[in-house]
Amino acid sequence: MTNVSIGKNGEEIAQKYLTKLGYKILETNRRFSRFCEIDIIALDKNTLVFVEVKTRKTDICGHPMEAITKTKYQHIKQGLFTYIQENPCYKKFRIDAVSILLKPELKIEHLKNI
Repeated sequence: MTNVSIGKNGEEIAQKYLTKLGYKILETNRRFSRFCEIDIIALDKNTLVFVEVKTRKTDICGHPMEAITKTKYQHIKQGLFTYIQENPCYKKFRIDAVSILLKPELKIEHLKNI
């Protein structure tokens, strides 16, 4: 598997996971600039949620959450504010992170309001 296919697989797993939790998926892979792509935009009740998904085959090279750097977080915030300006009907919003480890067994970790 390539890094791109691992990432796409992880995003599909995250979408199914969030849907089971009651989230309504609004958009996936929304690109705001060359530096900012939001993996999943969803509604959790009346809160708009911007989800960053990080997937790894194993944790040998570190935990997936470690890949969300300060710079990456700033880019996500830029996309969030652009989306809110385009869709002013949303008053409540947050950023979540979902990490997915594929081996030795599937492990999903969800951090809300990072």
